Amino acid sequence: MQTNIDFQGLRVAVTGGTSGLGLALVRQLTGKGARVAFVARTAANVERVAAETGAHGIVADIGKKDDIYPIAMQVTANLEGVDVLINNASSLGPVPLALLADTECEELEAALAVNLLGAFRLTKALFGALAASAREGRGALVINISSDAAVNAYPDWGAYGASKAALSHLTAIWDEEAKPDGIRLLALDPGDMDTPLHALALPDADRSSLKAPELAAAEIIKKILNALPVRTALPAGGLA
Repeated sequence: MQTNIDFQGLRVAVTGGTSGLGLALVRQLTGKGARVAFVARTAANVERVAAETGAHGIVADIGKKDDIYPIAMQVTANLEGVDVLINNASSLGPVPLALLADTECEELEAALAVNLLGAFRLTKALFGALAASAREGRGALVINISSDAAVNAYPDWGAYGASKAALSHLTAIWDEEAKPDGIRLLALDPGDMDTPLHALALPDADRSSLKAPELAAAEIIKKILNALPVRTALPAGGLA
């Protein structure tokens, strides 16, 4: 494992950054000295997390096509580029969860809009900035948050599981295609976490059996360490 990387100056974008895993990532990354921009839909929550962490908050909806390029422009303008993109924002689809036969087409579309198309569109919009970061020797990494529902056929989880399965396969293909540009893409399953999204899906779940999002965030940060090139502290404008 690489141990001589410094997060100072690392430029990271996180979607779904005001609760659960996304919030834990924003807190831990800013705490390590990274420059972070995060996206969420609710202005009051964005303002609160930005004030707490010093990260740049962006009020937008990953599931809306027209929001994607404004997000990408704000990320690159405020971070002066981007080294790591974490596509974390997720939608369950139907709430409460439902069998596929009872899932409305619009509910499936909602899950796909956020979990698949949102991640695809934002990655595509930031692809040039990520490639530039790779050329500068900073490294470039996209982490797409997946789920065991992407590989296991859980009843009632059809919309969510299908969207995450598509995201995982898209990630694997894009990782192969992006090698000439120096960009790595990883799909990571953080496990069942004690988050508002999980509570929305399974309100009666035993919270003591669930992983703390802070632990999952720490594990993802270790993956970032392993995926990025070995380097010393990065100032805001480039290599040390």
